[in-house]
Amino acid sequence: MSADMGSGVGGEAATDGAASPDTLAVAGPGLLKGTGAGLAKGTGSDLAKGTGPDLAKGTGPDLAKGTSSDLAEGADGDLAEGALADDGYRPSERRLAHEAYRRARARRSALIAAASTLATAVALYLLIVNSPGWEVTRRTFFNLDYARQALPEVLKGLRLNLELMLGCGALIMVFGLLLAVLRTLRGPVFLPVRLLATAYVDFFLGLPMIICLLVMITGVPALRLTGVTTDPLLLGGAALVLTYSAYVSEVFRSGIESVHPSQRAAARSLGLTNAQAMRYVVLPQAVRRVVPPLLNNLVSLQKDTGLVSIGGAIDAVYAAKIIASRSFNFTPYLLAGLVFIVLTVPLTRFADWLTARMNRRQFQGGAV
Repeated sequence: MSADMGSGVGGEAATDGAASPDTLAVAGPGLLKGTGAGLAKGTGSDLAKGTGPDLAKGTGPDLAKGTSSDLAEGADGDLAEGALADDGYRPSERRLAHEAYRRARARRSALIAAASTLATAVALYLLIVNSPGWEVTRRTFFNLDYARQALPEVLKGLRLNLELMLGCGALIMVFGLLLAVLRTLRGPVFLPVRLLATAYVDFFLGLPMIICLLVMITGVPALRLTGVTTDPLLLGGAALVLTYSAYVSEVFRSGIESVHPSQRAAARSLGLTNAQAMRYVVLPQAVRRVVPPLLNNLVSLQKDTGLVSIGGAIDAVYAAKIIASRSFNFTPYLLAGLVFIVLTVPLTRFADWLTARMNRRQFQGGAV
């Protein structure tokens, strides 16, 4: 078609010696008619013949005809039918072969991974079972009779751990967010507040958890302050809140600082105050970004609730200690550890899934 079109246009141009403006002007209607009528009908008679009467003598009616009727017919009729006819996509043989290769490679990788995992598990099992002290270890740590006796008491104590995790977790989130906001306040007038918040965070980040618990559980009652509780459960929970608030505040602060300053500037340009910009613009984005690390801190808090047992609170760990002290069998300790693992693994997997989901949405350009 392009050769015939070239011959038709070339013949007219050769007679004149050069393409004059009149020739270019009259070429437009013919081309429009050819695209409207010839292409729409699938024959392209005017263009294929190369004579192009309408190409040479395109007038207003031809132009109107080509644009209004033939072109509209081509756009709505035959071209639409051609698009519908091409909907049935057929992948090439090369692509099919490549996809088959990838599936075979994935199956091969899965089989290799399963075989290596099984071999490692069998090797560890044989190493442990064939060790010289295995029989004594099995009776001391893997006794099913003691496990059945200790399970009700351990589960009863686990309720205390869950109550501590939920109650302290809520207070930690609120106090940690408050510390993060105080540390990000702007202006010289807030310098004392920023210094106090920074000193608090630095102190409790460096203080070991066990020392904080001992100081709170044994030191606070020694002060004999009026109206201050001496309950080891409440004092242990207060120690958890004081320590974990420092960790959580750093997580929140990193989320706040990850929000681009243009977000705050845009909010201020719309008439929002600094407090409103923080409340409605910065904090929603910051909290959404730090949800996975917050879940990891919650998992750590769940495990550390067992440390309140040093004050005499009967949780799952202390219940296991009481049972083990009766028979000098440490199976209850192992049972308490397994209970904590059962509770921790789902939270850990949920945190990993949420992290991967947020990274995938951020990579694809969606909302974080």
